[in-house]
Amino acid sequence: MIRLLIVDDSALVRTQLAQLFTEEGGFEIRQARNGAEAVEEVRAFRPDVVTLDINMPQMDGLTALSLIMTERPTPVVMVSSLTERGALVTLEALHLGAVDYIAKPGGTISRSFGDIRRELVSKVRAAAGARLRYGEPVRVRPAPAPAPTPRPALRVRRRGVVLIGVSTGGPKTLEDILPDLPADFPWPVVIAQHMPAAFTRSFAERLNKVCPLTVIEVAAPVAIEPGTAYVAKGGADLVLADRGGRLYAIPKPENPAHAWHPSVEVLARSALQHCPAQTLTAVMLTGMGNDGADGFAEIHRRGGHTIAESADTAVVHGMPRELIARDGAEMVLPAQKIAEQLNRWAFGG
Repeated sequence: MIRLLIVDDSALVRTQLAQLFTEEGGFEIRQARNGAEAVEEVRAFRPDVVTLDINMPQMDGLTALSLIMTERPTPVVMVSSLTERGALVTLEALHLGAVDYIAKPGGTISRSFGDIRRELVSKVRAAAGARLRYGEPVRVRPAPAPAPTPRPALRVRRRGVVLIGVSTGGPKTLEDILPDLPADFPWPVVIAQHMPAAFTRSFAERLNKVCPLTVIEVAAPVAIEPGTAYVAKGGADLVLADRGGRLYAIPKPENPAHAWHPSVEVLARSALQHCPAQTLTAVMLTGMGNDGADGFAEIHRRGGHTIAESADTAVVHGMPRELIARDGAEMVLPAQKIAEQLNRWAFGG
């Protein structure tokens, strides 16, 4: 039985959510009307997971989240709006320690929760067993050093592209990895992070502030270059394609054959179509499900490098575990060791 605390200032929303999880079965449920009540219920009820609204009277969701993570760290799924402001606040919540989020769609309450029922339940169940990551210091993008000494070109062993697949727990994990790749990293980095369209621009902008690499959202076709990380736009899939001898990242409509978007599998297959496998390095990070496991395993079989994040650091080990199960992981590493290995491969150290 999963102990679930539902926090929302709307009585109707609380009732709808409580009914939804009661019908699913396997949940013991309590409710709170605001952040202050949520903090008290976490102390008394000791839930396994909390769904937490952001905008509430008396105490908002971010303040409550900070207190929960300080007093009794508990997996939290934020309930946020599909707006630019909602995206910014949600990304801050993920940085503070929230495991995941569910975006409120438009429409009537009953219809809205019916539309996201499967996603909501799966995220809450996954969060209940998640490994929490919180409390690390904020990283700030370093100022460029004057007249830096360039790395000798001969240190770059081969041309290449890094592919990263990630879902639940990804924003925080990427903030732990990408800042350790230098501005002169010789390979483009292409990221498929499961995320809605309203969130990915803010996400890319946030990463750009903490990384030596330039980080952009791919909202239109763009030629990929070294020293840059490309975040797939939410609400679409991202493919790599050759145009006149240059490799481009191109957003495409979501492929309905795949359950998660932006799809890691679609990205991997396009990379295999247009790049020699030996030039690909595929990194599977935290997330539930198996998106990208087949494609990344194929990259490994054809001679590319692959890394699966270890269970020691993955918030949810589903996606890395699926890659490992397919014998597709050349290395299994904790998050804090992944950038070091990428630098070693890229610079031939």
